[in-house]
Amino acid sequence: MSFITANWNPLGEAFYRKTELYEMSWSLRDGLRDSLVAAAPYGGPIALLREPHRRSPSSRPQLEIYSASGVSIASFPWKSGPVVQVGWTVSDELLLVQEDGSVLIYDVFGTFKRHFSMGQEVVQSQVLEAQVFHSPYGTGVAIVTGSSRFTLATNIDDLKLRRLPEVPGLQGKPVCWLVLTQDRQTKVLLSTGPDLYILDNTSCTAVSPPGLGPQSGSIVHMSVSFSYKYLALFTETGHLWTGPSHLQDKLNEVDTKNTNPPQQMVWCRRPKSQQPSVVLLWDKLLMVVGVRQDNIQFPIEEPCVLVGELDGVRILSSSQQELLQEVPLVCQEIFKIASMAPGALLLEAHREYQKSSQKADEYLREIKEQSMLGEAVRQCVEAAGHEYDSITQKDLLRAASFGKCFLTDFVPDPFVLTCRELRVLNSVRESSVGLPLTHTQFKQMTLQVLIDRLVYRQFYPLAIEICRYLKIPDYQGVSRVLKHWASCKVQQKDLTDEAIARAVCVKVGDSPGVSYSHIAAKAYECGRTELAIKLLDFEARSGEQVPLLLKMKRSQLALSKAVESGDTDLVYTVVTYLKNEMNRGDFFMTLRNQPVALSLYRQFCKLQEQETLKDLYNQDDDHQELANYQVTASYREKRLDSRLSLLQSAVDEYNKAKNEFSAKATEDEMRLLRFQRKLDDEKGAGLLGLSLQATMEALLALGLHKQAEQLYRDFRVPDKRYWWLKLKSLAEKEEWEELEKFSKSKKSPIGYLAFVDVCMKSNNRFEAKKYVSKVMPEQRVRAHLAVSDLEGAADAAIERKNESEMALVLSRSSTSDRLLIDRLNRAATVAKK
Repeated sequence: MSFITANWNPLGEAFYRKTELYEMSWSLRDGLRDSLVAAAPYGGPIALLREPHRRSPSSRPQLEIYSASGVSIASFPWKSGPVVQVGWTVSDELLLVQEDGSVLIYDVFGTFKRHFSMGQEVVQSQVLEAQVFHSPYGTGVAIVTGSSRFTLATNIDDLKLRRLPEVPGLQGKPVCWLVLTQDRQTKVLLSTGPDLYILDNTSCTAVSPPGLGPQSGSIVHMSVSFSYKYLALFTETGHLWTGPSHLQDKLNEVDTKNTNPPQQMVWCRRPKSQQPSVVLLWDKLLMVVGVRQDNIQFPIEEPCVLVGELDGVRILSSSQQELLQEVPLVCQEIFKIASMAPGALLLEAHREYQKSSQKADEYLREIKEQSMLGEAVRQCVEAAGHEYDSITQKDLLRAASFGKCFLTDFVPDPFVLTCRELRVLNSVRESSVGLPLTHTQFKQMTLQVLIDRLVYRQFYPLAIEICRYLKIPDYQGVSRVLKHWASCKVQQKDLTDEAIARAVCVKVGDSPGVSYSHIAAKAYECGRTELAIKLLDFEARSGEQVPLLLKMKRSQLALSKAVESGDTDLVYTVVTYLKNEMNRGDFFMTLRNQPVALSLYRQFCKLQEQETLKDLYNQDDDHQELANYQVTASYREKRLDSRLSLLQSAVDEYNKAKNEFSAKATEDEMRLLRFQRKLDDEKGAGLLGLSLQATMEALLALGLHKQAEQLYRDFRVPDKRYWWLKLKSLAEKEEWEELEKFSKSKKSPIGYLAFVDVCMKSNNRFEAKKYVSKVMPEQRVRAHLAVSDLEGAADAAIERKNESEMALVLSRSSTSDRLLIDRLNRAATVAKK
């Protein structure tokens, strides 16, 4: 184990180690000199802007983007304005802040995405310094201008610029400054030399770090930890003050013996560590300062850049990249010399077991006697996660696997999960991929974000393998990767539409969660309309096809797809869109080719747009429907002249349609309307608009029998209908004499039982009995029963020898009618014989 601890350096109660991540693949001619360098956290990409201050028109700065292992991703000359600062967003997009306040955003492949401005006033005063920072709200940008004013944007994806208050006595830029995120607020901490200020939205407050005396001199450099929890201040006398970022306590003050301000100062602290430390970088020296007076010093042979991470510091140079971090406590316990920790004993037991030595049994007994075997396995598994070297990982995991064989209640989940996660981490740490994530960073980042990063950098096969290996649900894993792959595939200009469509279909197939319409939309955005249409043919959901087809101005195809779907709402959507986009003639012609759409549109027009409906019928020379429309429209007219005009038009259209019946009926309607108007004028009857039957009823009710009879004759009303109307009217008015005269005027076409029933409804039995004798024999029993004449009903039933009629009379008889009942029973018996 001595080779593992060989690069450990003690600092206070902890150890620090430098782990080589990569021998850089780049070949930088001038190293990192005269370049703006920005490296994204969590093993993110590196951006270099070479010679950013060169103003010669003949030679432009070169912007280069590399993976963390130095593999070139993109390189192009910078043709925009002078750049003040370079940084990365939380989603690995590159930000470049220019002197004029413009912020340009590129993706990791150097493709321009968008830009925004830090305000119009910045254009005049220019940006002197800028910082890109990450906060709980996203990626932010802070600038200080030539007018000594600070402007903040805490989230560039939801841009809201805040201009902070003025700083008293500040001329130009401050000596040093940084951005703090405290209590859900973003603030600026700055030093003007002798004074230290905190700027928030409304105030500028002077502060004094506890325990930092005036003899320490002015603050010339400052740094905040990755979590914004701790603050480090470097003074002109070489003193380093550390403490919480709220500046209410003090951790330590160390004299570094170096009065030159460091080039960089970065916190180096693993989560839950009780010993935070600060890394300071000078030209030839790298110093790690802890909470006590001691420090670790590393000589530097070439220019370096420090990149703060969640659990350490990445050190970039032109030749290699290293990770400086505090050795995790569990690794210290296992690997430090003469350790008796359970994990150390288990690791040694496994090594002896591999040698077939009996000492393995002695080590195991010692662990089991302390009842620490479970703890030993846990330590080995946890330590394996913190180790970067795969050989050391395997040693620890094999030791854990060896130890778990002797446990009866071992829970395998943490062991299995760590093995899986380490396999994933080792694959993404490969130089060809270039994501040097530690296990702590991976857990903080989450697997989902790691997949996103791989997809974003177009490592599709690796992303798919990881998704399948970790058994991520398709909609979160493989399908999402395939969707992104297809969106990039359609942008390849060297392939034909047919080839791309075929490749996408073969690769994507019917993967759940992948929308061909989304891929087609990407193709359309790239100007490949025909490819988009080919891809839409694979989309099973018409609701996804149609909107994009409309956007592409393929309205005929959109309408066909909507009709094929059988979704009436979708058809209505397309028809409404076409109506707004096309002229009236083209719109109607388009609908004529789609009978289903035309029918649905007519239904819509009947409810919403009557005039449009008329135009449709005219366009199609549909005389029948046009006549129907005129008739319907006539009922909405209040003036008789207008109504008659519309009805006459309807008659003409019915004649054109050769519908004689409807034409005659409409003419009759016109005659009735004129008749009603005449009577209204003469009698004030209020008949206009009533139907023929209602008109006759009204006339009879008013006693205008002659006019009613005129309608009866003119409109050839059936005899039965007219007799019923007059019968009811006379009975309701109790004009019994008129009713009797009416019954004798001629033979009743409705019979005389109706007279009996109508009289009885008016409770007039006397009048009803007058008509019983006139009732036809087969209805006479019912007539007698209607007037409560049981004797007459019995006589009629016996006379007709009808058993059912006899039974009906019996059912109406009471026990007091004994003679009647006997007579009916005898007659029924005779009838049966």
